Amino acid sequence: MAEPRDLPAHIQAQLASAGREADTGGQAWEGRNLGEGTSHTHAYPGDDGRTPARVAEALERFGRAELPEEGVVAALAGSRLFAPILAEVSRTELTADGLVSDKEADMSLVSISAPDGRKALPVFTRVDALTAWHPEARPVAAEARKTALAAVEDGNQLMVVNPGSELTFVLRRPALWALAKGEDWRPSYADPRVEAALQACAAADPLIASVGMTPGRGVASRDAEGRMLPGGGPGPELGIELGVRAGLDRAALDATVAAFQQRLRADAVIAERVDSMELRLRGA
Repeated sequence: MAEPRDLPAHIQAQLASAGREADTGGQAWEGRNLGEGTSHTHAYPGDDGRTPARVAEALERFGRAELPEEGVVAALAGSRLFAPILAEVSRTELTADGLVSDKEADMSLVSISAPDGRKALPVFTRVDALTAWHPEARPVAAEARKTALAAVEDGNQLMVVNPGSELTFVLRRPALWALAKGEDWRPSYADPRVEAALQACAAADPLIASVGMTPGRGVASRDAEGRMLPGGGPGPELGIELGVRAGLDRAALDATVAAFQQRLRADAVIAERVDSMELRLRGA
């Protein structure tokens, strides 16, 4: 279950209060040419364009399976990131010779598609990784929370860190929202609130004997050498193991599972804290 979700009202309010309609100086984004002044040296004088030390250390430890994925997200918080923008022609005219001439161009954030079709914002910790990924893209430097706010505002469900590099890391929707709100993030498969919500959804049906949760099969990722890493994947994020009472026929089993899934979809904690999930049945 990985369909796009609307932002809950309280998250929309926090995004608005964080200044999503204006930059850090209070200037509205509306009507602005994002191509003006996008050199990272303007906002970060003295920045050499390399991965910030704190982020580089976290990625190195993650690559050695010494740091869980929430540690990488915590390191990204407060750090500088580069987002790619491209020029798009917005107005053309014909010259006296009958040729098409570009008159105006808008700058827009680049989005990519995740394996499940969801919209994702690519970001980079170092400028050379961005230019290697797309030579025509211009790097826009911003603090990670501002970048996450822009990603959410632009309808992205995921943020992909350093695509095409030796280590690519995906922030799934709850991690992206937490980064945008300036909050700590804990993956759903290790979240006590998610576990309590699952137990409540299961307890509503006497035909359900047990429920458990594990990391989903899509949580792990691979580096360029093919080594498995403990996170950073696009999902499914949460694995749910549902135990049912013995002796149910097919119709009763299907009805029980469908009702459980309906309760999951209606639960506010699950909706906010779980990006995507997979359900497996096990014997009672």
